[in-house]
Amino acid sequence: MLKPYSSPTYWQRTKIAIQYLMPQLPLTRAAGWLAEQKWGAVTHFIIKLFAKKYQVNLDEAEKTQPSDYASFNEFFIRPLKANARPINQDPQTLCLPADGRVSESGKIEQNRLLQAKGHLFTLETLLANDMALAEKFRNGDFITTYLSPRDYHRVHMPCDGTLRKMIYVPGELFSVNPFLAEHVPNLFARNERVICEFDTAFGPMVQILVGATITASMSTVWAGVINPPRSKDVLVYEYLTEGESAVHLKKGEEMGAFRLGSTVINLFPQGKVALESHLTAGEPTRMGEPLAKIK
Repeated sequence: MLKPYSSPTYWQRTKIAIQYLMPQLPLTRAAGWLAEQKWGAVTHFIIKLFAKKYQVNLDEAEKTQPSDYASFNEFFIRPLKANARPINQDPQTLCLPADGRVSESGKIEQNRLLQAKGHLFTLETLLANDMALAEKFRNGDFITTYLSPRDYHRVHMPCDGTLRKMIYVPGELFSVNPFLAEHVPNLFARNERVICEFDTAFGPMVQILVGATITASMSTVWAGVINPPRSKDVLVYEYLTEGESAVHLKKGEEMGAFRLGSTVINLFPQGKVALESHLTAGEPTRMGEPLAKIK
């Protein structure tokens, strides 16, 4: 059921207008360049300020001091200590792919997903008009996870999977914070994204990395950095699912990362999984904890 929609205030409308008017791509390119610079004490000072402002818990990282990182990007995609995120070992349980908060979750009604109160978007637009892929998830289940600046920014597998397809989709670079998700129509289907389809024991699963303003790049463990460069065209990569070149990933293994925060969307076929009942909008998520049960 849709939540009631309230009209934005004057200041909220101003914030929304700024998102439409700001030079998204130049800002993102500049942020990417700055994040790669190795400026010694200056870089360490910036990391220290960022960690303090956003209350980043460096104690759980492999490297615990700002001075341990040569660049801001190295800090931002910092790996965690072993066992900092225990992976649920129940073979019938899928685990959460990322730290963050649930943006929305639930049933896909025919081909429509809930973005936020007052806004729906379609499978077809989200999946770059790949009609065959969209049909696999009609009436299925979804969960959208928002990663804030303070969160761990590597993305992991909810279950064992074999990569079948990757689609790079060029698009806008709106911020994906909860406020904008409530006020920018079709946000996740408009933004740049990387769509990854996996074969699993219960059927197909899609995991989507959604880009955003200042998210300078997204990467996967099999292809490295996807962007930049940024193509103007949709790029489709098909993968063999058997043989030496096949990409097999285990539950809890890393599959990708964001250089600055963004959003992960997971899609599941109809009747195959039951999402954990507490995973409603605003609920905190920790990678490795239960996401759903396989039916």
